[in-house]
Amino acid sequence: MKLIDDALLDELQQEAQTSPRLRMNRDMRTSSEDSSQRMLNALEVGTVLPIHRHKNTSEAQILLRGKIDVMFYDEEGKETERFHLDPRQGRYGVNVPKGIWHSLKVLEPGSCIFEAKDGHYQPLAEDDVLEK
Repeated sequence: MKLIDDALLDELQQEAQTSPRLRMNRDMRTSSEDSSQRMLNALEVGTVLPIHRHKNTSEAQILLRGKIDVMFYDEEGKETERFHLDPRQGRYGVNVPKGIWHSLKVLEPGSCIFEAKDGHYQPLAEDDVLEK
């Protein structure tokens, strides 16, 4: 078992800062038999997450610290909704419905989300990434 505290988030943040992608995740499952996806994802300003969707699962994103915007899009890549998350202002997270195009923008260094999805990890297929 591992406590989710500032020390863990600081460690993950340092890894994200030195990663070429400016983000780093930590698997929070307790065994390989666990068929869910639960992870911490440290995100730095400038990380690029393409507009994408998950056809087979919804996704819960809970912001533990920092500030991010989570954006939703239609099939043509037009932004349809945006949520500004900041736990210091009582805006903690979003649930992304299955099949909905989405992305996020990091607004503050050291931002970290807990995210959860159903089923084993599956890389995004080409048709699950929306080119803008």
